[in-house]
Amino acid sequence: MYSTFLLGDAGVQWGDFLFYLIMFIIMLLIVKHFAWGPVTKMMDKRATKISNDIDSAEKARKEAEDLAAKRQTALENSRTEAAGIINRAKQNGEQQKASIVNAANEEVKTMKANAKKDIQQEKQDALSSVKNDVAELSIEIASKIIQKELTPESQKELVDSYIEGLGKQNGNR
Repeated sequence: MYSTFLLGDAGVQWGDFLFYLIMFIIMLLIVKHFAWGPVTKMMDKRATKISNDIDSAEKARKEAEDLAAKRQTALENSRTEAAGIINRAKQNGEQQKASIVNAANEEVKTMKANAKKDIQQEKQDALSSVKNDVAELSIEIASKIIQKELTPESQKELVDSYIEGLGKQNGNR
């Protein structure tokens, strides 16, 4: 009753073949149920995790690029702001320099004007003093001339003595 199927010299026994086939199918079902499901779940979880990691890495890369762009923008803004501050400081310095120079020039002009006024006043005082001295000298000479008649020699002596007296008076002042 054993049926055999001949393949060349070898014979296949159908009972064994069927037994092995059923065992193979049962093993496949057992493997599918106990091993294939968990392995598939594990592979799906692994694939999901890798996909999430790739997405996270892509998101982190984009965030890093955005952050780098923001830093670059902030750096450019700070450079612009620093340049503006420097320019304002230079302008303020130039304005202060100009105001200080103008104030100094005004002070010099004022000092010159005051010095000229003082010199003019001293000149006027000196001229007034000389006029007074000349007037006094003239009065004294006239009174001396009136009191005595002068010969040319006595006139010369009189003038010389008054000039010496005048020199002594100016030396005392």
